[in-house]
Amino acid sequence: MMTPKNLYIVFSVCVIIMSCNKKLKDNNLSIQPEANMEFSAKGKTISVYTTADSTNLRLTKIENLTFSETKQPKEKEISVFVEPKKTFQTFIGIGGAITDASAETFYKLDTETQDQLITAYYSKDKGIGYSLMRTTIHSCDFSSESYTYIKEGDSTLSTFSIEKDRQYRIPMIKRAIQKANGLVTFASPWSPPAFMKNNNDMLHGGILLPECYQPWANYFVKFIKAYEKEGIPIWGITVQNEPMAIQTWESCIYTAEAERDFIKNNLGPTFKKLGWSDKKIIVWDHNRDLMTHRANVIYNDPEASKYVWGMGFHWYETWSGGKPMFDNVKRVNEDYPSKKLLFTEGCNDKFDANKLQFWPNGEHYGESMIHDFNNGTVGWTDWNILLDQNGGPNHVGNFCFAPVHANTNTGELIFTPSYYYIGHFSKFIRPGAKRVSTSVSRSVLLSTSFLNTDGTMVTVVMNSSDQKIVYKLLVNDEQALIEIPAHAIQSLVY
Repeated sequence: MMTPKNLYIVFSVCVIIMSCNKKLKDNNLSIQPEANMEFSAKGKTISVYTTADSTNLRLTKIENLTFSETKQPKEKEISVFVEPKKTFQTFIGIGGAITDASAETFYKLDTETQDQLITAYYSKDKGIGYSLMRTTIHSCDFSSESYTYIKEGDSTLSTFSIEKDRQYRIPMIKRAIQKANGLVTFASPWSPPAFMKNNNDMLHGGILLPECYQPWANYFVKFIKAYEKEGIPIWGITVQNEPMAIQTWESCIYTAEAERDFIKNNLGPTFKKLGWSDKKIIVWDHNRDLMTHRANVIYNDPEASKYVWGMGFHWYETWSGGKPMFDNVKRVNEDYPSKKLLFTEGCNDKFDANKLQFWPNGEHYGESMIHDFNNGTVGWTDWNILLDQNGGPNHVGNFCFAPVHANTNTGELIFTPSYYYIGHFSKFIRPGAKRVSTSVSRSVLLSTSFLNTDGTMVTVVMNSSDQKIVYKLLVNDEQALIEIPAHAIQSLVY
C-alpha cells in the first residue's frame, strides 16, 4: 500500500520527467522509441538488382534469395552488417538539374524520345524515380548565352520577367513534375546582374556590392513568385553557386562573413517578412574542402543561423590532385546535427565522346553517394540531367558528362554507366526513408542501407574491384549469401 510519503516521491519523479521531456521537445530532441526497431528480416525475400561492367546487366533483377539463421561470421568471410535498430537521417530524395542546356537539348528531340527521357528519369516504375530537382536563377555556364531577368541597371526590378525560361526550361520542368507526381525543387544563382557587382561583369568572379544586397534579395523573391505562378513550387534556394570560385563563366565571390551577413541582414528577414518560413535557405553550395569553415562562421552566428536550413556541397575538391574529403561532411554533421546536408552538384568533367561508357564515371557516383549518405546527407543532386553529343551546349566551352546524352543529329539517347549507378539509389530508396546503420568487414566493398516508409529495406552494395565477390548480408538474426560481379553495384530490396 502506498504511503503519502511514497505518493509524493512518485509524483515528484513524474513532474521531473515531464519537465525534462518538455525541455527536450523544446530543443527538438524529444525522446522517442526507435521508429524502425521492429523490422525483422525473418521470412523476407531479397530481390537482387545488379549493374555490372562487361555484362548486359543494367539495374537487372537477377535473383530472389531468402534469409536463414545467422551464424558467427568468420574472419575469412566478407560480410555486410545491417542493424535496423540504429537509424539516422530522413531521406528527402535524389535528382538532377534541369538547366538551359538540358532543356535546349531536350527540345531538339522528337516527342517520342522526349517522353522516353522523362520516363527514364522520373517514373518510379519504368525509370529511376527522381524526386529532387535543381534549376538555375537566370543563366549559368550551361546556357547558350548569359542573361538575367531584368534590364541592366534596373535596381527596382520593375522589368523583371522570366519570359526566356518559358521557351525551353519551364515546359521541361513541368513535364518532369507531372511524370514524378511532384518534385522537391530548389534553385541556385551563378551571379547577380553585372551592375550589382564590383567588377560590372556577370563572369570572372567579382563581389556583390553592399548597396545591392537588398535588391538582390528582392530578386530571389521575384524569381520564386514567378516560378510558383507557373505552377513550379520552389522548396528552397542556395545563396550562391560556388561562392569561392572565380570562373570564366557566371560567378560571384562571397566570403563566409559576407554570406553570413547577406542572410542575416537581407535574405533571411526578407523571407520572414513574406511568411516564407517553409522556404529553405541553403548555404555554401561548393566543394567539401572548405565546408567546415563556412559552417563554423554561419552556424555560430545565431542571427544568421536561424534562417538557414542547411548546407549544400559539391565533389570537385579533387581538382587539386587530392582525394575526396568525405570526412568533412561527417564533421559538419557531427558539429551541427540540427542542420541538414544536401549534395547539390556533381558531374564528371572534361567531356570526351570516346568515354561515354567509361565505367569509372559510374563508380565515381556510387562511391560518393554511399559515403555522403553514410556521413549524414539527406539528399543528392546530380548536375545536368541531359547534354548533347558534345557535352553542351555551354557558352564558355566548359563541356562535361551527363548521365544521359542526346545525339541531336541522330535523335539517339545514350545512357551512360552513371545513370544506372544513380538509379540503384533513386529507384529503390524513397523520400521519407530512414538511413540504417550498415558496415562492411572488408574495404573491397562499400554499402549503405535505408528503411522505406512502406517497411522495405534497401541495402546498396558496391564492388569496384577486378574480382567477383561472395559476401554475407547479416540483418538481425538472419543472413543470406550473395555474389556481386567485378565492377558492379547491387540494390538488395527486402
